[in-house]
Amino acid sequence: MATYLDFEYKIKFIQEDIISAQVRHDEGAVKTLQENLDKEVSKIFNNLSPFQKLQLARHIDRPYALDYINLLMRDKYEIHGDRHFRDDAAILCYIGYIGNEKVMVIGEQKGRGTKNKIKRNFGMPHPEGYRKALRAAKLAEKFNLPLLMLIDTPGAYPGIGAEERNQSEAIARNLLELSQLKTPTISIVIGEGGSGGALAIGVADKFAMMRYSVFSVISPEGCSAILWSDPTKAEAATNAMKITSEDLKELNLIDDIIAEPLIGAHRDKDRAAAAIGEYFLEELTKLRSISEEERMQARYTKLISVGAYSE
Repeated sequence: MATYLDFEYKIKFIQEDIISAQVRHDEGAVKTLQENLDKEVSKIFNNLSPFQKLQLARHIDRPYALDYINLLMRDKYEIHGDRHFRDDAAILCYIGYIGNEKVMVIGEQKGRGTKNKIKRNFGMPHPEGYRKALRAAKLAEKFNLPLLMLIDTPGAYPGIGAEERNQSEAIARNLLELSQLKTPTISIVIGEGGSGGALAIGVADKFAMMRYSVFSVISPEGCSAILWSDPTKAEAATNAMKITSEDLKELNLIDDIIAEPLIGAHRDKDRAAAAIGEYFLEELTKLRSISEEERMQARYTKLISVGAYSE
């Protein structure tokens, strides 16, 4: 059963009325209700607050990396393990085809349902997850395969075991290695991009965000707990932190915003996946139209410009 946020309830009632009209075969009512639905969707989703966008980024029905992998890829094969410690289920690595392109896809997976969330560690990778991602990225480089990375994590796992196995080094190593990777790379925030857990697979030639995704150095709850000693002020923190795709595009911290369906990826997964696939293939064509030297220089210039300022 679909889950609706507070501001989506008018949409829920109209959709239920449409289903009732379809059962009655009342085509006139269906048409009228569909027009009402389109108006309501436009009214609500064109006027979302940053906090509402955060809620959409975390929506329980929002597609996760594995959903997009299953919708986009064919003849796919999963790559397991970091060849050092274990296989971290919070990071997925698949080789296969998107369209006619053979690609490597790396994604962070949150999991649905208690059992699967525990298996995926709620989308918070351990160091071995990032080392697995790097192994897959190096494999893509070896065989000259383009790399697509799907970001969706509240952050890297901060537990004792992760620290013992050097979580910070694993993230830092990925930042270094991905910045130097020879193959074309594209990274997309599909939901929640939290701190170093997102950055570890976020260094790429092209960095984009879905319309209702967020990207931040810390969660709004964490920010409000630190600044105001009150994690319930998450909405105020969200407004202040500038974490939405529009904010980050305006600040030149991302390259593009992917126009997922206006009603949200959680209501139209197929079109959301198609938007990601189209963006990836279009940008890949552009990246291949320039020389490797030009592409690497453009990546370097983009990375060193982050945080630049003028007096």
